Amino acid sequence: MRHSLKATINDVANLAGVSIKTVSRVVNNEPNVRSDTRDRVEKAIADLSYRPNVSARNLASDRARLIVLVYDDPAAYEAPSSGYVTKMQEGALLACKDAGYELLIQPCNYRERGLSEQLRRLVEYARPSGVVIAAPLSNMPRIVKAIDETGVPFVTVSRGQKSRRHFSVATNDREISKEMTLHLVSEGHKRIAFICGNPEHAAVANRFDGYKDGLEEAGIKFTSKYVCEGDNSIGSGEKAAMKLLSLADPPTAVFAANDDMAAGVMRAAAKRGLTVPDDLSVAGCDDISLARQVYPALTTIRQPFAEMVQAATSALIEKKLPPGQLELVPGSLSVRGSTGPAPKS
Repeated sequence: MRHSLKATINDVANLAGVSIKTVSRVVNNEPNVRSDTRDRVEKAIADLSYRPNVSARNLASDRARLIVLVYDDPAAYEAPSSGYVTKMQEGALLACKDAGYELLIQPCNYRERGLSEQLRRLVEYARPSGVVIAAPLSNMPRIVKAIDETGVPFVTVSRGQKSRRHFSVATNDREISKEMTLHLVSEGHKRIAFICGNPEHAAVANRFDGYKDGLEEAGIKFTSKYVCEGDNSIGSGEKAAMKLLSLADPPTAVFAANDDMAAGVMRAAAKRGLTVPDDLSVAGCDDISLARQVYPALTTIRQPFAEMVQAATSALIEKKLPPGQLELVPGSLSVRGSTGPAPKS
């Protein structure tokens, strides 16, 4: 058997055939570890001469009064929008301030290789009381698994679907998207198109389901020709809109799964000489700062970023994390100048 004065917790886990989380539980003498599993881990520790450092030993106890907020870095996008980040930080800070906790913010580029290991090291070093994982990182199994294996409590935000094992917080994407579709129908629109977002963002996919629900309730037949794929960027929204507006019977309204793509639709309309909303109504989702900066101001769905993150942070601080429970924070419509009555011709 090999011996190493520099053995890591990963080495112990591999030798014992268990997860890092299980090793952490044994090291911290936690209950709920089977006796045969504990024996294997302790034997691996002895064989490797493993000596847990202070950070590892304190992962399950004596944690800092600290919450880590992990989110997607907006700087990685075509038109960086820090509005949603500011909202999330506001929500986390409110919960932390009331409870006397500190907040550590960690922007990430989810496309970056090695991100899972970076986050694992961060959590093991900081020893926080908990971690809030925002979308789209909350939808990525490798990210969630890396944080889960540290043994630190965490809450996923806007995961897109209910987790069987973990507490999560989300908004009513499907229901509020149905409401947006019905709003467009109430303005007389029957040819309503939808631009889907990045498939890695599960919550965005729920908005497409809401669009179809709205059409069904209004008695409008769903047709795939009025659906285009986007990737959440302005450019993809413009490209999709150009395709939709080239149809023999183009839509009179376009509902995009996020505000960036909706801005791209407005750009495409201007290039084709169309006026918004007289010739084409445009709606988005998220209510980022861009929605109020374009002209006319964008009709969109207000995502309660601050309230969702505040609820997630409070749950961690209060240790109210029932497994498998989903807490919903409802969104709302923000009707502005980019939508109006369907054109008569």
